[in-house]
Amino acid sequence: MKLEGMKPNSSTFAGVVNSCAIIVALEEGRHANQQIIQSGYESNVNVQNSLIDMYANCSSMEDAWRVFNKMASHDVVSWNIMILGHLKHGQHQKALQLFPQMQQEGMKPPNTFIWVLNACASEVALEEGRCAHEQIIQSGFESDVFVGSSLINMYTKCVSMEDAL
Repeated sequence: MKLEGMKPNSSTFAGVVNSCAIIVALEEGRHANQQIIQSGYESNVNVQNSLIDMYANCSSMEDAWRVFNKMASHDVVSWNIMILGHLKHGQHQKALQLFPQMQQEGMKPPNTFIWVLNACASEVALEEGRCAHEQIIQSGFESDVFVGSSLINMYTKCVSMEDAL
């Protein structure tokens, strides 16, 4: 692309960074990050979210946080990537701690709760699941069918049949 004199745009950079995330290519992702900065796309939300995802997938949560903290504002995607990144690395408490912060910014997507509950179920993390359940109740999502199914699944896998019922 460069050899033909074409300049990459935000979509190009997001695609390159997403590819680095998929193949867990941290060094290539860092190189792309430098090119993003040089090209002036470092404040593009889609590019930032792609960078956060790439760093999280490449086990570099410190870099993910660096990009996240530089963002002027966060969207649902930004928060979900951070939460999923911590879940992927077994940091359930950190992921659960992000819920109140996310909610303070006015975001309460039920799919985020579903991911946390599924992670708790797969890790058999009953206490973390109960914490998530409390936050679900506080957020008003306890009647969501998908959230309810995830709660039942989590409690069942954590062998807490009374809570599942």
